Amino acid sequence: MDDSGKLCSNVIHMSSDSPTYSPLYRQIKTLLVQALEAGEWRPGELIPSEMELATRFNVSQGTVRKAIDELAAGNLLLRRQGKGTFVASHNDPRAFFRFLRLVPLSGDIEPSRSVPLECWRAKAGTEAARVLDLKVGDPIVIVRRVLEFAGKPVVADEIYLPGDVFAGLTLELMKESQESLYTLFEARFGVRMIRAVERLRAVAADRSSTELLHVAEGSPLLSVERLSYTYGDKPVEWRRGLYLTQDHCYLNELG
Repeated sequence: MDDSGKLCSNVIHMSSDSPTYSPLYRQIKTLLVQALEAGEWRPGELIPSEMELATRFNVSQGTVRKAIDELAAGNLLLRRQGKGTFVASHNDPRAFFRFLRLVPLSGDIEPSRSVPLECWRAKAGTEAARVLDLKVGDPIVIVRRVLEFAGKPVVADEIYLPGDVFAGLTLELMKESQESLYTLFEARFGVRMIRAVERLRAVAADRSSTELLHVAEGSPLLSVERLSYTYGDKPVEWRRGLYLTQDHCYLNELG
C-alpha cells in the first residue's frame, strides 16, 4: 500500500485547486526542514528514527527514508553507520572544507586561524539592504578579519550580517572564540549556513589589502563575493574576501 492519502492533519495540506503537485516525500522533507529551522533538533543532535518519524507523519518508513536521503545529500543531515542520523553541524571538520575551498598548492592540509580585526554596528545602505533582504537603515554588523594559514595571512574578509540576528556579536567575543566563524554563529546565535552562492573575479591588490596580506600594491588577488543562506533560503551573511593565491588555489569539485 502506498502513502497517497495517508498524510494526516499534522502534515502539509495540499489545496484541491493547487496548480502544482509535490510528491509525498518532498512534503515530509519540508516538514523536517521546518523542524530544523524551529530548533526542534539542534546541530549535532540525533534526530528520531525513521520508524518514529513515519509514525509521527503517518507515512511509510520508505517515504521518510527518501526525504532524509535528500536532506543528507544537501548536507542538512548526516548519517552515521550504526548510530543513526544527526543534524549536520559546522563543528564537523568536513563542513569547514565545504565552505572554504582554498587549498595549498602542495596538497598538504594546513592549520587555519581566524584573526578578527574590527566589528562594528552600522545602518544598511542600499546595496547591503538589497543583498541581505533588509530595509535601508536597518541595523547591520560589519566584521573585518584575516584568515591565516600556517601563520601567514591568506584571506582578508569584510563580512556584513543582519544586526537583529547577530545583536550580541562583538570583537571581544570573536577574539575569545577558538572556533571557526560559522561554528561561532551556529553555537552562539543559532544560525547555520545551509548554502552559499559565490562570485569570483581577478583583482589587483589596493593599499588596504597590501597591508593586510603583506603583498605589493598591484599584486594579483582573487576576489570572492559570497552570499550565505540559512533555513528558509534566508540570506544571513554577505562576505567579500580577497584571496592570496601565490601558494594556494581555489578548488571546486564538479560532478
